[in-house]
Amino acid sequence: MSHSTDTLNGDNMLTTHYLKDYTVPSFFIKTTDLTFKLDPTKTEVTSVLTLAANPEAPTKGTLFLHGESLTLKSLAIDGKPLKADEYVLSDKGLTLTHLPAAFTLTCVTEIAPERNSSLEGLYKSRSMYCTQCEAEGFRKITYYSDRPDVLSEFTTTIIANKAQYPVLLSNGNLIEAVDLDGGLHKASWHDPFKKPAYLFALVAGDLAVVEDSFTTMSAREITLKIFVEAKDLDKCEHAMASLKHSMRWDEEVYGREYDLDIFMIVAVDDFNMGAMENKGLNIFNTSCVLANPKTTTDAGFARVEAVVAHEYFHNWSGNRVTCRDWFQLSLKEGFTVFRDAEFSADRGSRTVKRVEDVSVMRTMQFAEDSGPMAHPVQPASYMEISNFYTLTIYEKGAELVRMYHTLLGPELFRKATDIYFERHDGEAATIEDFVRAMEEASGRDLSQFKYWYSQAGTPVVQAAGDYDAQEQTFKLTFKQYCPDTPEATSAQKKPYLIPVNVALLGTQGPQALTLEGQALNSDEVVLELTESEQTFTFHHVASEPVPTIFRGFSAPVKSAYPYKKSDLLHIATQDKDGFTRFDAFQQLAVVAIFDVMAAMRKEESWQVEPLLLDGIGQLLADENLDPAMVALMCELPSEAYMSGLSTPIEPHLLHRAREALKGAIAAHYVSVWRSTYERCSSDKAYSFNAQDVALRSLKNCALSYLMAAPDASILNTCLTQFKHSDNMTDEIAALSALVKCTDPAATSLKAEALNTFYERWQNEALVVNLWLSVQATNAEPGALARIKALMEHPGYDSQNPNKIRSVVSMFCNYNAVNFHAEDGSGYQFLADQIIVLNKQNPQIAARLLSPLVKWKKYDTNRQQLMREALERIHSEPELSSDVYEIVVKSL
Repeated sequence: MSHSTDTLNGDNMLTTHYLKDYTVPSFFIKTTDLTFKLDPTKTEVTSVLTLAANPEAPTKGTLFLHGESLTLKSLAIDGKPLKADEYVLSDKGLTLTHLPAAFTLTCVTEIAPERNSSLEGLYKSRSMYCTQCEAEGFRKITYYSDRPDVLSEFTTTIIANKAQYPVLLSNGNLIEAVDLDGGLHKASWHDPFKKPAYLFALVAGDLAVVEDSFTTMSAREITLKIFVEAKDLDKCEHAMASLKHSMRWDEEVYGREYDLDIFMIVAVDDFNMGAMENKGLNIFNTSCVLANPKTTTDAGFARVEAVVAHEYFHNWSGNRVTCRDWFQLSLKEGFTVFRDAEFSADRGSRTVKRVEDVSVMRTMQFAEDSGPMAHPVQPASYMEISNFYTLTIYEKGAELVRMYHTLLGPELFRKATDIYFERHDGEAATIEDFVRAMEEASGRDLSQFKYWYSQAGTPVVQAAGDYDAQEQTFKLTFKQYCPDTPEATSAQKKPYLIPVNVALLGTQGPQALTLEGQALNSDEVVLELTESEQTFTFHHVASEPVPTIFRGFSAPVKSAYPYKKSDLLHIATQDKDGFTRFDAFQQLAVVAIFDVMAAMRKEESWQVEPLLLDGIGQLLADENLDPAMVALMCELPSEAYMSGLSTPIEPHLLHRAREALKGAIAAHYVSVWRSTYERCSSDKAYSFNAQDVALRSLKNCALSYLMAAPDASILNTCLTQFKHSDNMTDEIAALSALVKCTDPAATSLKAEALNTFYERWQNEALVVNLWLSVQATNAEPGALARIKALMEHPGYDSQNPNKIRSVVSMFCNYNAVNFHAEDGSGYQFLADQIIVLNKQNPQIAARLLSPLVKWKKYDTNRQQLMREALERIHSEPELSSDVYEIVVKSL
């Protein structure tokens, strides 16, 4: 593990861990035998560990076992009980000294799952027991070497009341299930594959099950089970199909076969994360596994498919090969996000998936990179590891893996992953091990590429073109730099190895390329930018081209090229690369919004950018285009995305300008939007497939525009869709359009629709979350009062992370015009919530801090008010390490 330094937080000492100080564990745990006697307030946990000294450890005979919020009942070595003066106990763990080279440690602890509101370790979710041990939750179950480089073979026995908890689950294969006296029963599970404690799982409850099977490529039959509450049995079909598709895809694309005899998923409503890849027993937030057309949107179906795939893919990229320490977190998460993104792209529209992923990067990860919590993909230090389950680790980490795929090509990339999996199977690996496999497969030196792991921030690449008509050459010159971040200035950072996918666009589309005198037999090429400034020369260019750079978003950078507006429209309508077309149109829309803002700032009249109007008209007129792409391109850049391009951020002006532009576009093309809506409407039964999803997305895009400038007929259309849709995608789209409509004629309609929707779906928790979110993001004045009223509503639960995210997080992150009220009331509200949640669930409290950490990007008045909110949180006497770290770094 890493060494550390301590920081005083009130009466608490908080520890900072450093990558450079990693040391190997002093002891290995060969086997772990656990017995749980479940009780809400007095669960007894007996652990029997067989340990062996690590000959490479610098310290001999001393063992530290992590443990928090535990009551130690007894401790014995090789059957001999230890007295209190034979060990040292602290609030962080247990220290044993003068130990033999090999011994058995028996430890009995007592915990109270019912009082565990942090949702880490073993806790109660309504009537169910479940666990969440990543990253450091296992230490809340028993004293253990809770670090990812200590891998052990686990056997788990669970004893509980059979009537209350008929289903008892843990990792691995079931080896015994018997009834006991007194209405009890027990089940024992054995996992033959060594794993770290963070992959441990336990579930006990009264659960129904959907069962299926899968035949592997070596003809092994695997039992598949999804456990849910009985009322949710009709919502498992999609998750089961997604699991089977994932298993087959991983075999075909990566050659990875599942290893145990059974694979299980359990749906849990109270869960901090989306899902967890515990070996053979994946525990899921209900939002990531339950799906039914009547209660789940297309986006929900897609999320279930992606998350099921992600957690299953972890069986190899995370479980069979795990990470040595938490500084290597992106080794498993970034790699697996890339894998699930490719799976989703293969299952649907590759272009749409790429656009969606890049939008998350540009809107959210770039903001993270430019803020006080900016950190490298491989952080050099951390205080609280749960704060580093970030977009940088996951999404940016995935983009790094994608760059390997781009630089090596698919065949060498597959060869590299085979080397990596086979070499490190059953081990705790490092990012360096992964890079080494890439180098060995390709024969390339990727030393420069490693700067992507060690340097924080988003690189900026500025490009310029120079056309020589006489020589028929076109020179592309690139300059790269990375802005200052907390750990380093721009001047201290080394140039990155950046793959730049380039094409030269002529009047009829991309041209064949000759680079540096060499014909490429292709109309696009991946240039490798390795220096601070670099020029590439293309020959035999008959006319001045429009270059398209970073096609497919070939690197996670901010790029700039001096395009004219006409160039952007030309790219958007003529290029063959779907992402590049989308990107050009977005840039044109960004310019249009900024133009409206500039006019409004001066209180001048304005008009819609003609080229933007022309582009939208062309998109809507071409019925051969993918409707999903048309919908994406017609959707104006979000306020969150525009905020990332603004200094300072002007939330009220931005909101007003964007809504005014949308209204003007809606009014200009009202008949076209109407015909588009009708063309994409269908009476056939719901199906989750790429074609139908695309049609629904364009239909609801058209409805959103129509409702931006409605008449009585359009309001009636929206109400009809709301009342008579057979699927949640269309129903919630209509409700959202009604709620967001500012026309006075919609006022009474929206209140009635909200009441109708709740009455219809009040017993479906995930649908109620949608209902809450629609109201939390309503930009009309008076939002904070509505938010506080929602938090008193029976549909809200202040203990449930999904409800908190649906109201508090949605309001603070996606209702900027109200959250950033000039009186600071939004900031005070968020500070209040964080202070309460700090004691209840520190992880959720820390994640809610995101809007406040960006305080330096706003005007002076808002800066002061946001800082005051952070300081009030900081002044709390017992801040968790989760919240403390973010607040201190932000201030």
